[in-house]
Amino acid sequence: VLAAAAATTVTAVVGSIASRETASQWYRRLRTPGMQPPAAAFPVVWTALYADIAATSAVAIDSLTERGDHDGRRKYVTALGVNLVLNASWSWVFFAWHRLVPAPLVAAALAASTVDLTRRTAAANPVAGAALAPYAGWTSFATVLSGRITQLNR
Repeated sequence: VLAAAAATTVTAVVGSIASRETASQWYRRLRTPGMQPPAAAFPVVWTALYADIAATSAVAIDSLTERGDHDGRRKYVTALGVNLVLNASWSWVFFAWHRLVPAPLVAAALAASTVDLTRRTAAANPVAGAALAPYAGWTSFATVLSGRITQLNR
């Protein structure tokens, strides 16, 4: 639990540092679609999702360890690491570096990684997999939103 929580917390902090740019003039000038949630929703949603990632990942890792599936555990931890790196990366690409064209590509890679992580979590523990499903839904929505923002600001 502590390792999953620590990794998720580091991801949240690294992403938050880049996301400070939401108050920048650059961000305020962007055209955004009507489907964009209000700014106040993002910290609430992400806090809940990070807690979800930490808890469900800890359950999956523990389940794999208890089964003696060391290869499955290693692959899960790798998939989690890749997912968390992609998670933090999007904020840097979009907010800190203002790279609108690559942002949907990073978001799509994150969404695909999240679907894979959810699948792996469900294989290890079906209840934990179901609990992680909102993360896959949110990252998929974020991909669409990121793509639409890019279209609106060519």
